[in-house]
Amino acid sequence: MNLTLFRNLRAAGAILFLVASAGTTPAQTNEAVPSWPPGTVDTWNGFARHQFTVDGCPAWIVEPKQPLPGRPWSWCLEFPDAFVERCAAPQLLAKGFYHAHIQVGNTFGCPDALRHLDAFYALVRARGLGPKAALIGISRGGLYAYRWAAENPGKVSVIYGDAPVCDFKSWPGGKGKGAGSKGDWEALLRCYHFKDEAEAIAFPGNPVDLLPKLARAGVALIHVVGDADDVVPVPENTALVESRYRAMGGEMEVIHKPGIGHHPHGLADPAPVVDFILRHTPGAAAPAR
Repeated sequence: MNLTLFRNLRAAGAILFLVASAGTTPAQTNEAVPSWPPGTVDTWNGFARHQFTVDGCPAWIVEPKQPLPGRPWSWCLEFPDAFVERCAAPQLLAKGFYHAHIQVGNTFGCPDALRHLDAFYALVRARGLGPKAALIGISRGGLYAYRWAAENPGKVSVIYGDAPVCDFKSWPGGKGKGAGSKGDWEALLRCYHFKDEAEAIAFPGNPVDLLPKLARAGVALIHVVGDADDVVPVPENTALVESRYRAMGGEMEVIHKPGIGHHPHGLADPAPVVDFILRHTPGAAAPAR
């Protein structure tokens, strides 16, 4: 090879190396910025939110200021505006997660609702977000989160349940220690198209029944519960999930709030939940403690 040409090529390679090493992240260099369906843009807890319609349902995506590589995302299934600062979403946005919600109504994670969730997931993936979501199930949102995850275990990295309903016989059914909710129980029977209460009680598709699929997929679970919760009693919900999931070899952490009832949800400092989600998200290192 001509000596002058060799020197020129070597110099060009050095320049390319310096440019590639200048401190940019994969999210800044190699990943296209997602575009969302037509709708409106506003602000949600200091971050830009895109609102649009999916499968006939109102939906939205909140964008982080600097996305993590791979564009991980959290997905609140119900009550996305309840106790927000205590339930990890703003803190995850600050770390580089997107945050998502689709409004499917007070439908208790019924099969019809799950189809809307499928459509939303398909859109989010097509627009460039990561393949595995961190699901947030607050109260009855636990039904939505666990039931969708059990049908799609490879699409979920973590489930964060906050005082989550894990067996609808407990709430709204009121068939155990809790009082339940008569109106919600009747609505649930309609949403699931049960012919009668007996069919609902025999139903094998509550979160407490669906754990083997999640354990096999390695989905990590974290719950925050109030030990004095008399709406969604811990022994009939989280404690049952915990004992069964650990017996299956699944990973689960439970944070107890002594003397606290169903409200307030979350933690005054949600850092333990945020760190747990980061630890179980590929490419998102947990912060130093």
